[in-house]
Parts: sequence; structure tokens; C-alpha cells
Amino acid sequence: MRFIHIADLHIGKVVNDFSMLEDQKFILMQIADIAKANQVDAVVIAGDIYDRAIPPAEAVTLFDCFLNELSKAEIKIIMISGNHDSPERISFGEELLRKQGVHIAGIQKETLTKVTFSEPQCETEFVLLPFCKPAQLEVKTSEEAVKKQLTEYWEKQENETGDTEHKRRKNHVLVTHFFVTDKGKEPELSDSETTIHVGGLDNVDLSVFQGFDYVALGHIHKPQQIGSHPVWYAGSPLKYSFGETNQTKSVLQVTLDETGLKEVNAIPLHPLREMRKLKGSLKEILEGTVVCGQQDYLQAILTDQGELIDPIGTIRSKYPNVMQIVREEANAESDPGQELRGRAALRKRDPMVLFEDFYREVRGQELSEEGKRIVTDVIRGTEE
Repeated sequence: MRFIHIADLHIGKVVNDFSMLEDQKFILMQIADIAKANQVDAVVIAGDIYDRAIPPAEAVTLFDCFLNELSKAEIKIIMISGNHDSPERISFGEELLRKQGVHIAGIQKETLTKVTFSEPQCETEFVLLPFCKPAQLEVKTSEEAVKKQLTEYWEKQENETGDTEHKRRKNHVLVTHFFVTDKGKEPELSDSETTIHVGGLDNVDLSVFQGFDYVALGHIHKPQQIGSHPVWYAGSPLKYSFGETNQTKSVLQVTLDETGLKEVNAIPLHPLREMRKLKGSLKEILEGTVVCGQQDYLQAILTDQGELIDPIGTIRSKYPNVMQIVREEANAESDPGQELRGRAALRKRDPMVLFEDFYREVRGQELSEEGKRIVTDVIRGTEE
């Protein structure tokens, strides 16, 4: 059994006022070509298909085109909704599409959706657990929500067969979309992640995934393995922030056989336009002393001293896809952008920590547990 694991497509995303649709079309067709060339059995999409709950029509059309490319090659599609998706919209036509080899789990259900592939030596069962909020399952944390659903799944597995030999020949793959930690150690984040983590309530420890031969995760944009466990974030197929310029985007090709997980192979992706940082004086950049692809998405870090007239417009005469201009001053203490960067860093801090600091400063005492629960509910409400 061989499949490709991808996630966090964010189709329809706009980065610094630039629509990424053309880039997304290019990379999705590349993924389809990789799937066909490697003759995989399925493509697994672990959530955040769209960038927002109500995607633009062009984004829906592009995803439809991608699914058709895979379907024509008789490649099965397995997909779940992420926190950016509308579960109801992702689930539209779920029963009809299953007959065409498109298996969808958008809405959280009482029984988890399962997709089974049978081979002579073994069978592989995919378990689809879409993103959901703890309140939907009447629990307090994401970990409790995941644990509750997986406990029910394993209990049903026990009831279906008590034959341990049979279970050894059956591979179990979980597809889900949560913030997964390894004994408190968090995954590496990128600037393009907008998820709010409130006091650890969104964290799911990977210990709850025990028993699965492979866990296909979505939610984090940097591709990475969690610890030494068979738990992987595929990452986003494109760079969506300048904090990701040094990342290599890829798809994960996963192979399982009668012994379980055999191999995870990262296949690099090559975007239509790279996302780069370009550093130098305005003159150096215009004269080409600082080399860069002319169509790449750029953050220009200018080393000039003093005032410049319309630097972004000037640079765009040569590099039309400049997204940002950053001024670098010789003396960091006199940097006029230092305060702005400080504010940006502040915005990235955990909202609960920020409120606790504020409360301590104003009231001169620590926020009570009841107070924390109230603030948590308020913060969660802003995400809806």
C-alpha cells in the first residue's frame, strides 16, 4: 500500500495582497503528476483544504480540477476538514463522491469514517478524524476530544475481532488535524500559522495515537516528524510567509506492507515562484548585484541610510512581485521599525499569557482558575 500525504493547501489564500491561486494551481498539478508517476493508491489530504470557511469560487473550481486529475488516474482521495474549512461545505456530496473513490470526513460524527484497502498480504484501514472543537464532544480540551473518539474506535476494533494475529496483519492509519505535542514539546511553527493556542487546551499529546502504524497530520505548515514516532506533519505545499524561505516543501510518500510502516519518503516540490529575502542597498538591488529570480516573491531588506522615495515602486520596476520592504539601520537602537517589530512579536504571544500579564499588572494579583476559564471561553469565541 502506497499513498501520498499532503495537507494545508489553503486554496484561495492571499499573501501580502498577492493571490496565490496561480501558484496553487501549478503546485497541485505537480502533486497530481507525482501521484500518477509513482502509481500511488491514494492521496491523503489532512485538512485546511481552503484558506477560509467560505472560499472564493475560483478556489473551489481549482480543487475540483485537482480531484478530477486524480480520479481520472483511478487514484483514491481521502480527505478531512481542518480548522480553516467549513465542515458542512467540505462534506457536500460525501455519499455520492464515495462511489467515485473520493472519501470525505468533513463533519464530526458519532462514528469515525473508515476507508479500507485490501491486498493479498494485508489490509490498510484509514481512520478519518476531522478537526473539531472540544465543546462538540462535551469535553474541555482537544486531547480529551481526540482520546474520546479514538477510544471508541479501538473498542469497536476489539469487538469486531479478538484475533490478535488478524490485527497484526491490519495496518491502521489515522488522518487528523490538530496541534500535536510530544510530552509537552511543541512542533516547529511558521509565521503563516494563525492558530491561537490557549493555555495548552488545544494541545494533543501523541500518546493518544498509540496503536496506529502511521498518523497523517495537518495544521502545521513546516513538514516534520514528531519525535521518533510514526507521526508526521506533511506541511503546506507552498511557502506562505517569509519565515518559511529556508524550508523545503514536499509531499510525503508513505509505504506500508505486512510488517507495518515500511518507508516515508519526502518528494520535493518546485513552486512556480520561490519566496525569498533580498538584502542590499536600493542601488545594488536595481543593478543586479544581489541576484534573485525576477518573478520570485520577495522581501527586500534595504541597507540604505536616510530617506528613500517610493522604494517598493522602484524595486517593482525590476522585480514585479516584491511583497515587502524592510529597512535595516546600522544602529539597531535607533531603528524606527524596532517598535513595530516589537508589537508584531507581542501579537504572536499566547493571548492567555498576555491577559494574565495584563491582569497581574492592573490588579497586582494572579488570575484565578475561574477567571482563566472565562477568558478561555472569550478567546475561543473570537475564533468562531
